[in-house]
Amino acid sequence: MWGIIATWRMALEGVTSASKILKEKGDAGDAVVRAVKEVEDFPFYKSVGYGGLPNEEMEVELDAAYMNGNTLSIGAVGAIKDFANPVLIARKLSHEPVNNFLVGEGAEKYAHKNGFERKNMLTERAKIHYHNRSKEMEMEIKPYSGHDTVGMICLDQQEKMTAATSTSGLFMKRAGRVGDSPVSGSGFYVDSEIGGASATGLGEDVMKGCVSYEIVRMMKEGMHPQEACEKAVSHINALLIKKRGKAGDMSLIALNNKGEWGCATNIEGFSFVVATDSLKPTVYLVEHENGHCVFKVASQQWMDEYMRSRTAPLEKK
Repeated sequence: MWGIIATWRMALEGVTSASKILKEKGDAGDAVVRAVKEVEDFPFYKSVGYGGLPNEEMEVELDAAYMNGNTLSIGAVGAIKDFANPVLIARKLSHEPVNNFLVGEGAEKYAHKNGFERKNMLTERAKIHYHNRSKEMEMEIKPYSGHDTVGMICLDQQEKMTAATSTSGLFMKRAGRVGDSPVSGSGFYVDSEIGGASATGLGEDVMKGCVSYEIVRMMKEGMHPQEACEKAVSHINALLIKKRGKAGDMSLIALNNKGEWGCATNIEGFSFVVATDSLKPTVYLVEHENGHCVFKVASQQWMDEYMRSRTAPLEKK
């Protein structure tokens, strides 16, 4: 038995590669890192890795995390610049006895010392997005509340589970801003004896509820991943509306140690990818019906339009 679940259609190719590792009894850590790395390396996904959208100073700052569900070891980086694959750095940090979460210059020094690849992560395409956004706002720089972290939970045939996340964060965020993605319990959490969960959305609101940990806690109590996701998202969404008048975008995925999975979201248009020993890598679209999230397999037309829109040429406005 094995399985992997990931946020957003952009994870499909990575999940496909990971599934090949898992089929051959490969390690869940290797599989999840391979899958995330493929998303980081693809320049047309503007919310993760190379080609990720910059902050208000037109610098690409990346956040990433990795967690081993057997040992609960965690590694994370925040606001790191000019390194190609932050998820690899995060995994390396998870092997350290202390100093597991490094940010900014400290993360960059660690990455350099350990031989990770330096790379200018700001692409010409991202510069055009920045220019156009600035012009739309008449140079009043405000962060765009994007919602596109890649987060994954993985289960291998040895019953080991892992989690990993990677993002460039809010478009035009303030320099040094770090969201929920590298924060244990908020952006991700996994325990091989139970299962794992990962979030994508407005980090400032996801962190108000430690939603990923809550889902794992509820699965420990016997809830199916789908029930746990829906209950956690519904609760934090209602709580934020009650206390603050509104709730930011948030979508959660989960996978338990039986290979069962679930997803819940408070937005329209969310997609996720699943592969298991009985399910080929499949993209699902989420809809709301009678207060519950229901899933349908993405059509080929939807898949074609997804890639067309993301790879279409850009022009400065």
